[in-house]
Amino acid sequence: QVQLVESGGGSVQAGGSLRLSCAASLYKECMGWFRQAPGKEREGVAAIASDGRLNYADSVKGRFTISRDNAGRNTLYLQMNTLKPEDTAMYYCAAGRYGCSWFQSLSKSAYNYWGQGTQVTVSS
Repeated sequence: QVQLVESGGGSVQAGGSLRLSCAASLYKECMGWFRQAPGKEREGVAAIASDGRLNYADSVKGRFTISRDNAGRNTLYLQMNTLKPEDTAMYYCAAGRYGCSWFQSLSKSAYNYWGQGTQVTVSS
């Protein structure tokens, strides 16, 4: 079992930045960030596939950056810049029990473990 704990959410004005962190109890190759806005399905935002390739949703390309720190801390990050009101959502960290390809990495089906989420609110 893998525990995932997110932090770093908050309220910002449009154009601002936030950095989300996800502390994982174990290292997993395939990890990603998802988000879910009220009344909408959970969607993949950014992910690191098993081969280390990064994947981003089109809506966040050029604004968000995913990274990980494997120096004994197994922490996943999501740097979010130039935030927009449409980025408002609950953000979840996720990890796959097995590996995932780049093509799978933004799909919920690749993930088995989920954090509790951290709220991001962007005001105009």
